[in-house]
Amino acid sequence: MSNLISGAKILLECLVREGVECIFGYPGGVTLPFYDALYDHPIRHVLVRHEENAAFAAEGYARSTGKVGVCCATSGPGATNLTTGLVDAMMDSIPIVALTGQVSSKLIGSDAFQEADTFGITRPCTKHNYLVKNLAELPQVIHEAFYLASSGRPGPVLVDIPKDVFQGHYQYQPVNSIHLPGYKIHLDGHAGQIRRAAQMMWEAKRPYIYGGGGVLASGATKELRELVETLDAPCVLTLMGLGSLPSSHPNFISMPGMHGSYASNMGMTECDLLIALGVRFDDRVTGRLAAFAPHAKVIHVDIDPAEIGKNRAADLPIVGDVKRVLTKLNKNLQELAPAMQAANSGSRKEWWSQVRTWQTEHPLQVETSADEIKPQHLISEIDRISGGNAVVSVDVGQHQMWSAQFIRFNEPRLWLSSSGLGSMGFGLPAAIGAAFARPDKTVIAIMGDGGFQMSVPELGTIASHGLPVKMIIMNNGYLGMVRQWQELFYNNRLSSVTLDSFPDAEKLAGAYGFKGRTIEKPQELRAALEECFAEPGPYLLNVKVTPFENVFPMVPAGAAINEMVLSQPKPVAV
Repeated sequence: MSNLISGAKILLECLVREGVECIFGYPGGVTLPFYDALYDHPIRHVLVRHEENAAFAAEGYARSTGKVGVCCATSGPGATNLTTGLVDAMMDSIPIVALTGQVSSKLIGSDAFQEADTFGITRPCTKHNYLVKNLAELPQVIHEAFYLASSGRPGPVLVDIPKDVFQGHYQYQPVNSIHLPGYKIHLDGHAGQIRRAAQMMWEAKRPYIYGGGGVLASGATKELRELVETLDAPCVLTLMGLGSLPSSHPNFISMPGMHGSYASNMGMTECDLLIALGVRFDDRVTGRLAAFAPHAKVIHVDIDPAEIGKNRAADLPIVGDVKRVLTKLNKNLQELAPAMQAANSGSRKEWWSQVRTWQTEHPLQVETSADEIKPQHLISEIDRISGGNAVVSVDVGQHQMWSAQFIRFNEPRLWLSSSGLGSMGFGLPAAIGAAFARPDKTVIAIMGDGGFQMSVPELGTIASHGLPVKMIIMNNGYLGMVRQWQELFYNNRLSSVTLDSFPDAEKLAGAYGFKGRTIEKPQELRAALEECFAEPGPYLLNVKVTPFENVFPMVPAGAAINEMVLSQPKPVAV
């Protein structure tokens, strides 16, 4: 019997072999054997205040490092509370492994206490999921889960473990290989297609680079920069791709799409070659698809063959890892440069002149006021202090878009945003995950008053660990983005969007044992932010901003991305 160890200890041994240092979770009845084994184990467990936030924190850990984030919950409501985070990770291709407890195998299907069909519920919200019914399979399953989460197109993987599997004993054997015959990853791209892509790039008169989250996922930031500089082409980055090219780079234009800059969207519309790297042609980027990039041939590089041609047909598809493909592509470009580079140099100079003109005519402008704090002013001051080097976690809404427009990111993995699913309540727990993952960085959580109130309990987690997260609330008293749409498209019939109560920030923070403050005058802003960032521990700064400010540019629903609303429409005279 001395060689036999419990399933709970086998699980921990597997986690150690996968390099796991931190788990975000919440215990419950069926996971007690696991938590008992964890009591004597060096893996750090972070007790969050809600299971949904365990998934978001695991995402924050993964997004800020590229490593697999791990979360844990008990059966029934614990597991179901994870599902929003799983869908969020699925939409944004974030590698996390979720460990859930399940009622004992003999009780499955009997409507036992805290039983839910976790396996069935999470099948459509994960890259893959498992129900472990045999303890002998547990090591293989855990290592497969980590491999699947982090390989190919990353994503969430869930492992559901019945209580008797935790409690059972077995002789542990290390797993040294993963063999998944049905799981094919296309990494290298077709050599002929890559060479043809290089030719098309030199032949183009108005090339445009469109990078997304796949650039970050593959670690291809150096290769992207080389491509941008070799071609000397403009580059836009999606909400998921921000930081792939330093914001300070002269070829970086901004974010494209619904709230992208005028220059970004006009460039997409007028280019003759769109070089799409690790993107999925999301509707928030393309606007009305039939009118998107109408003059352009499209080169689409993505590791997931399901994305090629899903929304926009590719003239030249390349299925492969962005880093590997760009490595070969850059080599091809250099080889072809002596013969082809000069052919369209005049046209490319004209193209750059046009792009710069668009930037000059309609820049992203920081609004200020002597009487009230403008949201853009707040964000620009945060950017000034962070200097493009802080981890910035945002919630969802207007503040998210202003942050994407005005905050610089000069390194990869500094921007944490629930981009595909748009999960309110994401910002604070994701910042918690990042604070554990990146103690070397200043971590800022920028939230609206709506999203913050969805995650208030996590102030307890921050207080417990003394995490020096700088929490900044852009408080306009409304669900701002919903209010903006109601104002612009629903005759200003503001229905159920008013947030007419908010806790006193100083008292709320004080109740948890750290500092907080509320400000509402522009003259207070700079000093308040300086105080917030100088504080060695956590700080909650509630900033009351202009309540009816709207995010512009804005592409209305159903419009083409060159049909932007650039400023507040003037009232129509009756």
